[in-house]
Amino acid sequence: MTVILSRKSEAGPRSSSSGARIVPDVHVCPFDSEAFVSEENPRILVLGIGNILMLDEGVGNRIATELQSNYRFPDDVSVMDAGTMGLGMMHLFRGVEFLLVVDAVDGTGHPAGTVVRVAPEDFAPNQVLHSLHDIRFVDVLNAARMIDIMPEADCIGIQVENMSPAELTIGLSGPVESALPRAIAAVLYVLEERGVVAEPIAGGDAALHSAVAAAKADVARRQDELRDTATEGSGQSDA
Repeated sequence: MTVILSRKSEAGPRSSSSGARIVPDVHVCPFDSEAFVSEENPRILVLGIGNILMLDEGVGNRIATELQSNYRFPDDVSVMDAGTMGLGMMHLFRGVEFLLVVDAVDGTGHPAGTVVRVAPEDFAPNQVLHSLHDIRFVDVLNAARMIDIMPEADCIGIQVENMSPAELTIGLSGPVESALPRAIAAVLYVLEERGVVAEPIAGGDAALHSAVAAAKADVARRQDELRDTATEGSGQSDA
């Protein structure tokens, strides 16, 4: 099931005015997964995954970075930019009770910048591959299930506009950049369902804090409307 948490009503500026940065020559160092392993994995793990060199494909990484820079989480909650680890991220699941993945999606049929909440089993048709040798996240979860380290999981997806720039480009297109507060709000909302309240960091981005708070209130309103609709439908069928 896919639930639209937020949608941009109008298309934002094109990527040429979004501040995206073209990277003419990049050496990508191998990802050292051991550097991200603590002695005890957290109870709740938020993973931003993607490829920051391919414009909107890096939106999950960007959201993880913004969360780390602007919000304080309880000790048993960890937010991580997991890059394009693929199967290499499975060891992070050990002992985790709930996993929230944030990633770019495409082919949803919604405008660029739309934020959706997607069950892991429904994530595969719309998730992007972050490299030619990558696998979809649902395959990572299936592999984790096979070795009995599969946590309960949920996914937040952001519909991309452009993830195939002519040159390696760090940044986001206009509509996806504008969607950041709504996507962050969706993450915080899902965590609050789990009893996790993140506190804005003093000295952080005050404008972002304000935009996220407003977006979170809108997400909550939308979810209340969905629940009311579902309740009314159930009542009618019972009658």
